Amino acid sequence: MEIVAVDIGGTHARFAIAEIDGGRVVRLDEPVTQKTSEHGSLQLAWQAFGETLGRPLPRAAAIAIASPINGDVIKLTNNPWIIRPPLIRERLEVDDYSLINDFGAVGHAVAQLEDDHFVHLCGPEQPLPNRGSITVCGPGTGLGVAQVFRAADRYHVIETEGGHMDFAPLDGIEDAILKRLRKTYTRVSVERVCSGPGIVGIYETLAAIEDRPVRQLDDKTIWTLAFDGQDSLASAALDRFCLSLGAVAGDLALAHGPKGVVIAGGLGLRLRDHLLRSGFAQRFVAKGRFQQLMSGIPVKLITHPQPGLYGAAAAFAQEHMQ
Repeated sequence: MEIVAVDIGGTHARFAIAEIDGGRVVRLDEPVTQKTSEHGSLQLAWQAFGETLGRPLPRAAAIAIASPINGDVIKLTNNPWIIRPPLIRERLEVDDYSLINDFGAVGHAVAQLEDDHFVHLCGPEQPLPNRGSITVCGPGTGLGVAQVFRAADRYHVIETEGGHMDFAPLDGIEDAILKRLRKTYTRVSVERVCSGPGIVGIYETLAAIEDRPVRQLDDKTIWTLAFDGQDSLASAALDRFCLSLGAVAGDLALAHGPKGVVIAGGLGLRLRDHLLRSGFAQRFVAKGRFQQLMSGIPVKLITHPQPGLYGAAAAFAQEHMQ
């Protein structure tokens, strides 16, 4: 069965034809990416995708949205579109659809993708478990967190708000980061540090520690400087980001009791080389009396280029068992 897979974020909406069978994704075509600013609604973007395809669209949709899924009206963050689930069948001319949070979709991708779509970061170099819990966390615009539970030939994806746990500093530098962020946010969550925008607070704190002028740069500029390696403060901020992400991923593992951990998210793949050579692994296992337990958990990075699209299709396949 063919369906249309859709992954809607703040800036882009991605569309692709997927084929599903037996509750799984068997094919995902090349995606078409559209800027959300160039379309007034999901319906208009959907129609534009149909025009590029040059044939009638399948009458089924798997839609992942960067927003909580609740109520009859969904307002997307950083995107002016408004989606009304009761009208999806009529507006998109489909018979069936699935609607899922974007990071819940990533959880479905983790559950269904083969081992060659993951690279090893730390812990035992072995595949993700066929049974038990897998923690999925990913830095992007925020910090997405989900849990995948595998049992026999089935699995369940549990969407969580783990990115809003309290940030727990582990050294003097992180104490300073927390103190600086608390001037802006009464409560500082891990998302304020371990997300794309979180690099700003880290960068500005390091500048203050070094007694340098605190330049007002946005997160995209700082990430560019960090990946280019031409700015020592940005490079230090990148290293600190990886340390903090390792600690947070370890905390989530303790909470979920998983047999595996997967790092995902829009920023995760760009961090691949840095995570491998940073202190991420040391921070992940540094949990006192539970260090031996943590050392036995395989930690992977998902490398599929479109986990949101793939996962949306997988969610539809599971829900409708096609």
